[in-house]
Amino acid sequence: MKHLLSIADISRDELFELLKLAEKLKEERYKGIVTDYLKNKSLAMIFELPSTRTRVSFEVAMTDLGGHALYLSWNELQLGRGEPIKDTARVLSRYVHAVMMRVREHSTIEEFAKYSMVPVINGLSNLEHPCQILADLLTIYEYRGDFKDVTLAWVGDGNNVCNSLILASALTGMRMIISTPENYEPNAKIVEKAKEMGGEILFVRDPKKAVEEADVIYTDVWTSMGQESEKSRRVAAFKGYQVSDDLLKLSKDDVVVMHCLPAHRGEEITDEVIEGKHSIVFDQAENRLHAQKAVLLKLMGKEDEIY
Repeated sequence: MKHLLSIADISRDELFELLKLAEKLKEERYKGIVTDYLKNKSLAMIFELPSTRTRVSFEVAMTDLGGHALYLSWNELQLGRGEPIKDTARVLSRYVHAVMMRVREHSTIEEFAKYSMVPVINGLSNLEHPCQILADLLTIYEYRGDFKDVTLAWVGDGNNVCNSLILASALTGMRMIISTPENYEPNAKIVEKAKEMGGEILFVRDPKKAVEEADVIYTDVWTSMGQESEKSRRVAAFKGYQVSDDLLKLSKDDVVVMHCLPAHRGEEITDEVIEGKHSIVFDQAENRLHAQKAVLLKLMGKEDEIY
């Protein structure tokens, strides 16, 4: 794994190595063990879009590991004045040991990685959100103990998080049921790729039917960053796709509910569900930190030092 631009950049063996490493790093943090696995290492964090979890978790991750993170706003860099991406990539990669990017277009991060001499991590693009999904997999593993016989129902927009989950389900062997309104399905090429990887991906238009066999119900906002002008149309299209107590009653008694946050409470998920006994939303948010530590160690070649 040279870069982490997509979940597809990770092999099945690498995925389970990352999860094992994340568990170890989480245990160390809970025990208050101070580490310096990334001593004298620097991570450049480029943000074209605002962030809470991505920025804070990566910055804390580097600090916990003995390294240093630099926050770089797109508009404060020469990128904001039109410098070619390939020029910024070649310059920054002579200064730092890795780059994390949160961008609008996936093509931006692909071009940056093409010219970078150091690992590049996708902190979110319009196509995928692999760091979120690694945290999600760690959370599911903690609650279920395995991915075997796990059915995950996605309810809502077939967005970047959904795309990465589709690939992840193929890697782990989870069964994934996707319930979206018409015209809001996930990326067709990603679905095809996941099926080629052996994934079991099913489409069920009615969310009530989709959750009947679910062990995990996952949802996300109906209107993502950059789609604000579409909000009224989207709210109308997604009527009936809210994750509510009524929807949960149609699923298994021990179903867990996930959301990558931030949530629009009262739209895609109710306040009662996100605060209720089935919610593991804040566990998955915490696991962003631990999963990303594992990614940083893996990409910077230091993961073996902790064993």
